[in-house]
Amino acid sequence: MANTPGRLAGTVTLVTGGAQGIGRGVAAAFRDAGSTVVVADLDEARADLPGVERVRMDVRDPASVASATEQVVARHGGLDTLVASAGVYPNTPVLEMDPAEWDEVFAVNTRGVMLAARAFALAPGAAGAERRIIAISSGAGRSARVGAAHYCASKAALDMLVKVLALELAPTTVNAVAPGLIEVPATAALAPEYVATLVAGQPVHRMGTPAEVARACLFLADPDSSFITGSVLDVDGGFLAGTPLPPS
Repeated sequence: MANTPGRLAGTVTLVTGGAQGIGRGVAAAFRDAGSTVVVADLDEARADLPGVERVRMDVRDPASVASATEQVVARHGGLDTLVASAGVYPNTPVLEMDPAEWDEVFAVNTRGVMLAARAFALAPGAAGAERRIIAISSGAGRSARVGAAHYCASKAALDMLVKVLALELAPTTVNAVAPGLIEVPATAALAPEYVATLVAGQPVHRMGTPAEVARACLFLADPDSSFITGSVLDVDGGFLAGTPLPPS
């Protein structure tokens, strides 16, 4: 059965942006499933999960991405799974936005995934098994939000990038997981009325957890999911299903 302990034994997984938030939850889940996990983060010191290795990577920089990937391959002989979780999500209305902020969001959220996926695809596999790329997208790629034009657009672009990579990198499977509102440290900075309105407007009236997103990633990394590629799996409490209304 998928996601059982040891299911991913013998595999090597690289998690970008894995020092905190959703990426940290993913790293812990893959470790517990038996994979050798390496967290790649700009702030390597934060990646302090027991039983998880770490390497410094700036996903905006092609040389940094290539170097970090090469280090992991040198340690373990290859890579089997990439979870591209590095992301930024500032909040600035378009009329107040410095164009450099727009470029930074795309550099991390979209271009960074492309660079990591390319480096992964050029590296050998470690376990001799099917290989997986899983990108952490967002429901914001299909649901507009005030102040988040750059974030929404970057995630919409990421969803299409996943589909193109699924075609170009086959037989490696390439999918995305699109979380809704997840309870991570950054969530504490959100306006309470924003959180309350969002949660009230979805069928499951609570925030999700990093562990729930991680379990979706585990499913897409599991051999049982080998016929799924080019897909976006929503983990959002039903937010994108529509607004729950009373009977008409």
